[in-house]
Amino acid sequence: MTCASLESAMLRWVHAPNKGMRRIAILMFNDCSLQGAGVVAEVFQAANELASSGTGGWTYDVSFLSADGGMVTSSSALRVWTDGLDARHYGGFDALYVAGGKGAAAAAGDERLIAWLRRIRRNTGMIRPIAEGRALLEAAYVPDGKESAEFRAQPIPPRQSEPSADAGDRLESMRSALAMIKRDLGSATARTVAERLLADSCSNLAPLLGEDGGLSPGDKVRAAARWLQENCQQAISIADAAQFAAMSERNFLRRFKMEMGITPSSFLLHERLAVTCSLLTESELPVDKIARRTGMGNGDRLAKVFRKRMRISPTEFRIQSRRMVGE
Repeated sequence: MTCASLESAMLRWVHAPNKGMRRIAILMFNDCSLQGAGVVAEVFQAANELASSGTGGWTYDVSFLSADGGMVTSSSALRVWTDGLDARHYGGFDALYVAGGKGAAAAAGDERLIAWLRRIRRNTGMIRPIAEGRALLEAAYVPDGKESAEFRAQPIPPRQSEPSADAGDRLESMRSALAMIKRDLGSATARTVAERLLADSCSNLAPLLGEDGGLSPGDKVRAAARWLQENCQQAISIADAAQFAAMSERNFLRRFKMEMGITPSSFLLHERLAVTCSLLTESELPVDKIARRTGMGNGDRLAKVFRKRMRISPTEFRIQSRRMVGE
């Protein structure tokens, strides 16, 4: 039995979301533009950094692909290392982006790229062109922006308008990537990613994130819950969490219980107990030091909470958990 399953069995609550990996691919070719492709990669990388800092949830594996693999020279003369197209990709991707740029017209005539797109399209959740990359999808009859189950082998009607500025392409490329992050990790994380990459263009955030202005109370509560989870080992209070959510403490308490099913105080205690259980099982630290490290005060208070919540002392838990892990 693993430590995580042990804690779950003994505490009887789930304290962290399931994690998974999304497969993201960016299809490139010689003379492609790095403008949109680069920002898509940045968006998912920023989301990964937030996930690794403790927000939990999905992470994103981003790969650059080309017909032959190896170095691809962009229209700005910068070279990017790519993987070649092979049978490993036939299982498809969660999202595939097709780079734009002046090389897109020539790439649309490459039968290897077209055959590959036709092969993987039905197993790929979303396929998006970046500006001129639309030419490749038209050649392969891959409708952009639709789920794989809705793909149809028919030509794509001409786009009504095409952004002419690099900034327009950049924002358009970000939009679908942020939509996935918003779905997987919540509006607060998507907004944080957008703010990192658009520090000088904050007025664009609402339409970019598909928002009608501001976060909903539920989004604020979930963001505060993630903040509590990330900072549970610090000397934080519920008033701090309410301030993080930009809500009055009274409203925060009411909305938190409504959204999460427990009070903020219980949620914070559960998170601190989860970290405590891990340290008791996996480290040799004294109980008193563990209590201080996990925001539980001191060994006496920790022992009192353990006996009340788990009908066992921290020392007894350490002995039993190590025995169960070793079985």
